[in-house]
Amino acid sequence: MEFLLDTIHLADIERFAQSIPLAGVTSNPTIVKKEGKVDFFNHMKQIRELLPHNATLHVQVVGHSVEEMLDDANTVLDQIGPDTYIKVPTSEDGLKVIKKLKAKNVNVTATAIYTKFQGYLAIAAGADYIAPYYNRMQNMNIDAPDAIANFANMIAENNSKTKILAASFHNVNQVTEAFENGAQAATMGPDILESALGMPAIAQAVHDFTGDWESVFGTGSTVASLK
Repeated sequence: MEFLLDTIHLADIERFAQSIPLAGVTSNPTIVKKEGKVDFFNHMKQIRELLPHNATLHVQVVGHSVEEMLDDANTVLDQIGPDTYIKVPTSEDGLKVIKKLKAKNVNVTATAIYTKFQGYLAIAAGADYIAPYYNRMQNMNIDAPDAIANFANMIAENNSKTKILAASFHNVNQVTEAFENGAQAATMGPDILESALGMPAIAQAVHDFTGDWESVFGTGSTVASLK
């Protein structure tokens, strides 16, 4: 399983890089907007420095035409690094871009996937990751767990190297469902991780364990204090 952060907020990336097996960071124009008018390329390089050595950084093209998207991709590769994963929307022109980038062995993440057909096309085009929008699919009455399961089956049947990078989550349960239905990776906002790890029951369990220990060995004692 790969856990990625869907943010470019440096403090959040640094925080969770210390606590979870962080496999990478994903971004898109909407996420960049939340951060404000940053020094984009330098900001992305800072993210790269915060990530573990083998982690992936996914940056989205913004252009509309094939030429504009390719120009964006080449600029990202030049300014941020050749191992950056280029996020390309899975549209007709986007698929053209994916094919051209893969012909040059560029890392590609096919994004904005809502349907099985889009996913199948992106897999066939050789995308390294496909990013189905889980919560948005559910909001459109599209069965996201079923779609991910079908993507996983298609990948297995064709011996494809494509990985499913599920995205667009509203809650922790959706992330769990995505993994259970075959997603190899999931990208989520810091709020999802905070919700998962900040459950009151977890804090209560820690409090109870501490109380039980101190009732035997004394207030403020720890295992190390017994040496």
